[in-house]
Amino acid sequence: MPGSHQSPPAAHASALYARIDEEVQARAAGLWDIGLRLHATPELAFDEHRAAALLTDELERAGFTVRRGVAGMPTAFVADFGSVPRPRVALLLEYDALPELGHACGHNLIAAAGLGAALALRTALDDETRRGSGGTLTVVGSPAEEGGGGKVAEVAAGVFDDVDAALMFHPGVHDWSWAPLTAQVEVAVAFHGRAAHPTGNPTEGVDALAALIQLFTALDVLRRRLPAGSHIQGIVTDGGRATNIVPAYARGAFGLRGATTAALDDLVDEVRRCAEGIAAATGTRAEVARSTGGYRHFRDNDVLSGRFARHLAAAGITLGPPAAGVYLGSSDIGDVSAVVPAIHPFVAVMGPGGADHTPEFAEAAASERGRRTMLAAARALARTAADVLLEPGLCERSWACWRQKAAAGL
Repeated sequence: MPGSHQSPPAAHASALYARIDEEVQARAAGLWDIGLRLHATPELAFDEHRAAALLTDELERAGFTVRRGVAGMPTAFVADFGSVPRPRVALLLEYDALPELGHACGHNLIAAAGLGAALALRTALDDETRRGSGGTLTVVGSPAEEGGGGKVAEVAAGVFDDVDAALMFHPGVHDWSWAPLTAQVEVAVAFHGRAAHPTGNPTEGVDALAALIQLFTALDVLRRRLPAGSHIQGIVTDGGRATNIVPAYARGAFGLRGATTAALDDLVDEVRRCAEGIAAATGTRAEVARSTGGYRHFRDNDVLSGRFARHLAAAGITLGPPAAGVYLGSSDIGDVSAVVPAIHPFVAVMGPGGADHTPEFAEAAASERGRRTMLAAARALARTAADVLLEPGLCERSWACWRQKAAAGL
C-alpha cells in the first residue's frame, strides 16, 4: 500500500492536466513517428529487439532509470522516474506483432501511447518531485502478449510487487471502459492403447484414436451446458501413422477459456474427468496436462477505469460498459490484474463491423483515426497516472475495489 502523499488543490490539478495535454501535443509528431516505425517493422514474441531498443532509448533520454532484460527476457524492461517509492504507478507497453499480419492488434499504438504518457507526465511531475511528493512513475515493457505471456513472467519475477496501479489501453472496434477478457489455457490430452493389425489380429488392438474421437464427442455435449464465457476448441495433433495399424497413441490439444480463473479451473477438471472416464470405458490410458501456463481473467478496477474514462471524455471519446455476454479473448494483463489494481479499456480505431487480428485492423493501426486515438489515450493515461500519484485516498480506494473483487472471485 502507498505511503501518505499530498494532493495539489483543484486549480493546481487542472493546471497539471493542462501541462500534460501540452506535453503530449508537443510530442505528437514524434510519438506518431514511433508508432509508425513500430508498425513498419513488426517483430514477433520475444524477438522485439528493435522495438525494445527504440522505446528504452527514448525513456533513457528523458531521464528514466532503465533496466533491460528483466524477468529473464531480453526484450523486457522497466524504467523508473521518481524519488519517493510509493505510490508507484506503472504504464504498460506492448510491442509484439502477429505472424503474417504485423500489428493487426495495434500494439504499436499501445507502445506509443504509453510512452507518450510517460514522457509527458515525467515533465509535468518535475515540480511535484522537487517538493518531495509524486511517488514513482514506472514504465513496464512487456513482450510476447500475443503468445508467451511476458507479463506472466514479469509478475512471477516480482516486477509488480511494489506497484499500486497498472495502466494501459488497447485499440479496438468498441469504446469500452474495461475489457471482458477471459482466463485461458491449452490442455493436451493423450490416450495410450495397443497397436495391432486391423484385419490380422484386430481383437488385440486397443484403439487410442477411437478414444480421442470419443473425447471430442463428449466435449461437444459438455460444451452445450457451459456457463457464459467458457469455451472449448480442440484439434487432433497425433492420430496415428498408417491406416493399416490400430493407433497405439493419439493426442489432442484443447484451448479452454473461462469467464473467471476459477471457472477455467473447473473446466480443466471436467475435461480431465471426461478423458479418464473414456479411458476406463475403452481400455486405454489417458494423460491430461496443461501444455501452456495460460492467462488469468482480467479483473477491472472500477475506480481507475472510471477515472480514465472521465479523462478520455475530455478528448471527446465516450466509453461505455462492454456489451453483455460478449467476451473478447484473453491477455496476460489478466495476470497483472490478479496482483494489483489495473485497467485495460478498449478505444476504437475502426467501426464495430471490423475485428482485430485482420489485415484491415493492421491498416487502422497506422491510420489517422489510430493517430488521434493514440494521442487521446496518452493524455488520459498520463492524467490517470497523475491522479494515482497525487490524489489522497485514490490508491486506497482502488486497492479496496481490488480486494473486494478478489474476495468475490471476480
